[in-house]
Amino acid sequence: MQLPESQTPLYNHTLPDIEQWLKDLGAVQDPDNLPLWNFEQRDINSRWKAKIILDIEEITVYYLAAAADGTDIRRSYKYSLSRQDIEDAIFSGP
Repeated sequence: MQLPESQTPLYNHTLPDIEQWLKDLGAVQDPDNLPLWNFEQRDINSRWKAKIILDIEEITVYYLAAAADGTDIRRSYKYSLSRQDIEDAIFSGP
């Protein structure tokens, strides 16, 4: 399944389409907490983990232990942003 145009605001996509998009990017849905997705970047130049939460009004991302002091970094993105903008923001890392 492919999402519509990448410049379309994410709120124009159905929930199943958004879930498939996250799966395609390598995120894994938590079976006990369906709005929660786990992602781990393991490439040679960049290693990080994140929890992605599909909230009602925005997508919230917690980059785990990514701050200089070892705490999580939290970022939120409104569904009014395009799919491409959200993808670029989230998956470029902390």
